[in-house]
Amino acid sequence: MILGVGHFYRLARAGYIMAREGVFALLDPALLPPAAAPLVRFANLFAGGKRDGAGKALVRALAQIGPSYVKLGQFLATRPDIVGGEIADALTALQDRMEPFGYDKAVAIVEKALGRSIDELFVSFGEPVAAASVAQVHVAEAQSREGVRKVAVKVLRPGIEHQFAVDLRDMYRIARLAERYSSEARRLRMIEVVDTLARTVRLETDFRLEAAAASEFADNVAGDPEIHVPRVDWSRTDREVLTLEWIDGIPLSDIERVAAEGHDLKAIGRNVLQSFLRHAMRDGFFHADMHQGNLFVDKKGRLVAIDFGIMGRLGLKERRFLAEILYGFIVRDYKRVAEVHFEAGYVPASHSTEEFAQALRAIGEPMHTISAADISMARLLTLLFEVTALFDMRTRTELVLLQKTMVVAEGVARTYDPTLDIWKTCDPVVRSWIEENLGVKAKIEDASRSVTELAKLATRLPQTLQEAETAIQRVSEMSERGVDLSPHSIEALAEARRRSDRWFLLALVALFLLAVWLLRG
Repeated sequence: MILGVGHFYRLARAGYIMAREGVFALLDPALLPPAAAPLVRFANLFAGGKRDGAGKALVRALAQIGPSYVKLGQFLATRPDIVGGEIADALTALQDRMEPFGYDKAVAIVEKALGRSIDELFVSFGEPVAAASVAQVHVAEAQSREGVRKVAVKVLRPGIEHQFAVDLRDMYRIARLAERYSSEARRLRMIEVVDTLARTVRLETDFRLEAAAASEFADNVAGDPEIHVPRVDWSRTDREVLTLEWIDGIPLSDIERVAAEGHDLKAIGRNVLQSFLRHAMRDGFFHADMHQGNLFVDKKGRLVAIDFGIMGRLGLKERRFLAEILYGFIVRDYKRVAEVHFEAGYVPASHSTEEFAQALRAIGEPMHTISAADISMARLLTLLFEVTALFDMRTRTELVLLQKTMVVAEGVARTYDPTLDIWKTCDPVVRSWIEENLGVKAKIEDASRSVTELAKLATRLPQTLQEAETAIQRVSEMSERGVDLSPHSIEALAEARRRSDRWFLLALVALFLLAVWLLRG
């Protein structure tokens, strides 16, 4: 019961802070479910004087609630299908900065994690140069085969895993409640959203996993002359410590300094977009947090990526889907784009292919009436997700993450070249992938894979038949013994569920009011 009270109090506190900052002020109660409208009206009684948009209000609120909610906001910035494009754009400005937790604590964590004294591990170990909710970064020097080299040492913040675990339990409770009462929440897969956030948090709080992501990404781009990924120092990396090659470069956020160093700004813009598409389509593994603070340019003019806590993956099916819809929009074959959605199973078969193609035409035709410099692939995908929602397309997390990353990458590219021709820039990458993966060679490879799968199925067939026979026998035995599903027992279960739901909602409202009273006091 104590845990339950703490759970409701935390949610009530979060709700109060959002109400005070005006997050709910722009919601129209008439458009909300009947049970939610009175709560929103009540919450708006505590709204402050600021009325600068729901996005900015949400940024302020999440920053105050705590680090887990900052991470939630950063994650929701990649999900415009849930919060809308305007709020998603506002959330990209959510800063994850905190006070350092101290040099001595960091040294103790490093020594405990790596099992050696700091002097044995590093030639020098400096004060923290950056601090966020998950970790802080120190500049150090380490001995290697090439001599003494400069490294970046990322140290996990003490107690952060417990805090994330507590807050994630709260978020799961809200997601389950939303999916129980809202068909839209079920379509958006709110529980799956929290699942994805939980996986991201696990990745970010176990630096061995982030190191593995950085290593895989580095292997994929080893032959690409336009991008560099810092090397992982595995001998000085563990769950709570990540040591990487130090990057001497200029962050892309400092465009004036980049220009002053004589770098070709248009080439950088083109490189950002082409690199992202190449990683997504060729490798199926892309950096999903490509904002300007995570991208540098080194003295050779190469892009350098850091922070591999959020990475995206696309299977071959998703990559083919992406290539076909992009190509279909380019050649204005909207019927084919519609068929691809149905073939992939993304849109329910109960809808009409012709009507879906008509909706897609409404997206594609305007793209052919504007200048090349004004065409936005990210805008195209954003509109596509808006239309597919009308046809009950269930959220594909990996595709939404791809779309949002493309928005960010395109934004960075256009910062460096406002006249960038998106189609001309992307054409070599997309066309090359289509020729290699959707041509005759790809069809032969598909046929080969199909034959292999059929062979595997044939070898498993006897075992499958035996398992099926066993299952049928067990069902037969259960039917002979009987199962008590009388109308009386079913009604008793239903009444217990209704009673539980009523008490849950009453307790939530009561604890919210109690928290408001305590906080106002």
